[in-house]
Amino acid sequence: MQASADVNQRIARISAHINPPTDNLQMEGSSNLKRENCRAKGGSPGFKVAILGAAGGIGQPLAMLMKMNPLVSVLHLYDVVNTPGVTADISHMDTGAVVRGFLGQQQLGDALTGMDLVIIPAGVPRKPGMTRDDLFNINAGIVRTLCEGISKCCPKAIVNLISNPVNSTVPIAAEVFKNANTYDPRLLLGVTMLDVVRANTFVAEVLGLDPRDVDVPVVGGHAGVTILPLLSQVKPPCSFTQEETEYLTSRIQNGGTEVVEAKAGAGSATLSMAYAAVKFADACLHALRGDAGVVQCAFVSSQVTELPFFASRVRLGRNGVEEIYPLGPLNEYERVGLEKAKKELAGSIEKGVSFIRK
Repeated sequence: MQASADVNQRIARISAHINPPTDNLQMEGSSNLKRENCRAKGGSPGFKVAILGAAGGIGQPLAMLMKMNPLVSVLHLYDVVNTPGVTADISHMDTGAVVRGFLGQQQLGDALTGMDLVIIPAGVPRKPGMTRDDLFNINAGIVRTLCEGISKCCPKAIVNLISNPVNSTVPIAAEVFKNANTYDPRLLLGVTMLDVVRANTFVAEVLGLDPRDVDVPVVGGHAGVTILPLLSQVKPPCSFTQEETEYLTSRIQNGGTEVVEAKAGAGSATLSMAYAAVKFADACLHALRGDAGVVQCAFVSSQVTELPFFASRVRLGRNGVEEIYPLGPLNEYERVGLEKAKKELAGSIEKGVSFIRK
C-alpha cells in the first residue's frame, strides 16, 4: 500500500510540474507542486548568487556561465526587462543550480534576499561617440538604486560591481552603503578582471606563450590611463623593450575601445567581460568556501596610495578582501604611469562621491 501511495504521489508531483496551476491557490496538501517550488531548496550544495542586469549583453552570457559553476546552488536573475525569457532559457541547462527570475523594481528585494554574492553588470554599454560623462549620468542612478536594495536585503553579501565607469560607481556604492550604515569595505569589489584577462592575452601573444600560463598584475583603475599593467612583474619573468612596453600598455588600456570600434556601434565588450566577471566571481566563491591563497586584482577601498580607492592585488577570504598587497617595485615607465593614473582616478572617485552627497 505504501509503495502504491508513493507512486501516486510521484505521478501527481510530475503532473503538477508539467502543468502547474494557473493561479496562486493550491489544493490542501499540495504546497510543493508549483513548478518554481519543485526544487526550492536548491539542487546542489553551494552559494546563492544574484545577477542584477541579467538580461543585458553582459548579463546573459554571465548568467549562462554562472549556471555552469558547481559552487552555485541558487542563481537569481534580475532585470527591468526580458528576465522571464532569459530565466526560462538558462533554467533548462542540466546543471545543479536552481534558477529564478525577477522582473522590475518591485521584485528587486525578492531577488536579493539571502544572497551570498551579488554581481552587477546592470547599465548601458559605451557606444561610439559616447563620452564617459554620458555613461556616468545613466549608470550612476542605476547603481544607486541597486545598492540601496542590497543594503536592505543582503548587506552581508559580497558585491562584484561591473557597471561602468567602475572608477566612479564603486565610490557611489560605498556612499550608498555608508548612508544605510551597512558599509563594509571588504565586501565591495570593483571588477577589473577584464584588464588582467586582456593583459595576459596580449602579453602571451608577444611572448608566444599560452595565456593561461601568464599572469600580469594590473593596478590603478578601470578606464584609459588609469589602467596600469605592471609588465615588470609579469610571470613567468621576462623583459620587454621600450617599444614592446608602450605597445602592450596602450593596447591593454584601450582594449575596450578596440572592441567598440570593431563592433561598429553594435555593442561593446560583452562576451570577454562576462568571461572575466565569472572568473572573478569564481574566485570569490572559492574564497567564501574557505580556500586559501585566492589572490586577484580588484578596485577596492585601499591605502596602497593616497587615494581612497585603488585597484591592486588582494587576497580574498570568507569576509571578502582580507589583505591588500603593496604595489611592489616599479620601473621608471610604471612610476610615470602611476602618477598619470592617480591624477585621473582622483577626479573619477570624487565624481562618484559627489553624486551621492550633492
